[in-house]
Amino acid sequence: MEFHPFFWVYQLIQWVLDKLLSPHPPVPSATLGRPRIAVIGAGLTGVSSAAHCVGHGFDVTIFEAGDKNNLGGIWSRVNNTSGLQIHSIMYRFHPSVKWGSGYPDRQQIVSQITQLWKRYGLEEKTKFNTRVNSVTKDKQGRWIVNDPSNGRFDAVMAAIGSCGDPKMPNIQDKEKFKGEIYHSSKLDGKTAAGKKVLVIGGGASAVEALEFVIHTLAKETTVLARSDKWIIPRNAIVDVLLAFNIFGQETMFSWIPETLLRLFFYRDLKDLAPTSSGLFTGTPMVNSDVFHQIRAGKAEWFRGDIIRFTENGILFNHRAKGVPKGGPGREEEVKGDMVIMATGYQRPSLSFLPSECFKDPYQPPSWYLQVFPPQYSSICANNCTYQNAIGTVGNYHIGIYTRLLLVFLVDPLARPQEYWMKKWIDMTRFIKSRSPTGAFDFFTYSELLYWFFFCVAINPFRWKWALFVFFGVGSTLPMDVVKEEDRVRNGLGLIKKHA
Repeated sequence: MEFHPFFWVYQLIQWVLDKLLSPHPPVPSATLGRPRIAVIGAGLTGVSSAAHCVGHGFDVTIFEAGDKNNLGGIWSRVNNTSGLQIHSIMYRFHPSVKWGSGYPDRQQIVSQITQLWKRYGLEEKTKFNTRVNSVTKDKQGRWIVNDPSNGRFDAVMAAIGSCGDPKMPNIQDKEKFKGEIYHSSKLDGKTAAGKKVLVIGGGASAVEALEFVIHTLAKETTVLARSDKWIIPRNAIVDVLLAFNIFGQETMFSWIPETLLRLFFYRDLKDLAPTSSGLFTGTPMVNSDVFHQIRAGKAEWFRGDIIRFTENGILFNHRAKGVPKGGPGREEEVKGDMVIMATGYQRPSLSFLPSECFKDPYQPPSWYLQVFPPQYSSICANNCTYQNAIGTVGNYHIGIYTRLLLVFLVDPLARPQEYWMKKWIDMTRFIKSRSPTGAFDFFTYSELLYWFFFCVAINPFRWKWALFVFFGVGSTLPMDVVKEEDRVRNGLGLIKKHA
């Protein structure tokens, strides 16, 4: 085997992170303590959150709407040709994950999720084929998931993600098309070899479609996109640098990365770069292959509107740069043998949570740290309220959110009150009031880390938890301090007695 020094260093880094930061899996048949957490969803976030909970000694039950084949969430449903677009060093959803490559494919990702699920003994704690329809409180303030037969819980971790069922728009005259039509997530067993492929949509699902057409050697590919979308290179250094924008919005310096991208990445394809929207207003498309394909004459990128299907393709309205959706343009039939609907996924609903969580103006994503509804610090909607971001949805923040939830449960003095949670939301709205998007409609990973640091720093009673929150270490000493604080508060008559 050829020796690759960078890969060896990466493996060493992963080994060190595992040894230093991974909580110890519970021994088989161990009795875990309270608080007890209900985790809704057995995808990447749900499994990771549950592993953190049991690793720190707290019991969980995972509720998954699908069967065991759905373990892994969206990654269990995408194509085998799909893979990670960002470098795996930015996708370490648990410290014990060990990637074998920089850009793992779908099978490797599902394998890591499954191994984590088994390593932390979550098999016996998972209820498959159990769709959650309601989360309510009993008289003692415990959470009931669906009905009391599922037990009572001290907290709820909603981890249903942001990608549900495939979204298939109803386009006129679809039945007249003589070729094949598939959603971008339903391409396993299909081939585009020698075919002209039309990809409808220019977002993240288009990346999935492009991976398929490249893998199966399509003759020609045309992307039909309704709007211009920023495309950034599949490069870990570039992606990390862009995520360093701690303001989480367009600033007076945003022109610098935008100009650099146009000069060194778009180059001769500058016309495809957006002019009406800044880089820090929406989730960019992470892909380098699309420009390679266009320059090689194997792909085209059209901007405009889908009018209807024809027998041989799509009737398309070409719009000039800067013309809004539905604006004037030039109609043309774009011919193809296969149409891939890269139209994304429906967002799973959080409507099973109490109705108070959705009261204006504090409805998702405008929650405390974006995931805690201000009415209930014992509910955490981990990774399922965000809209757009630059960074990653599968990194250390999953563990940080989970440990914050545990801290809020076990330490009354560290627990945020509804008033201050709402004030933080109002403050963030004020800070980002000049943002072209809503305060919580776009953020960067650096801004997310700033939120975490602010959350811990603003309350002195959370300082003792800092190492635990950020790195998952040192929970014993803070718990001893909490017990002593409770003893003092009890002596002063500050703790309310509950029947």
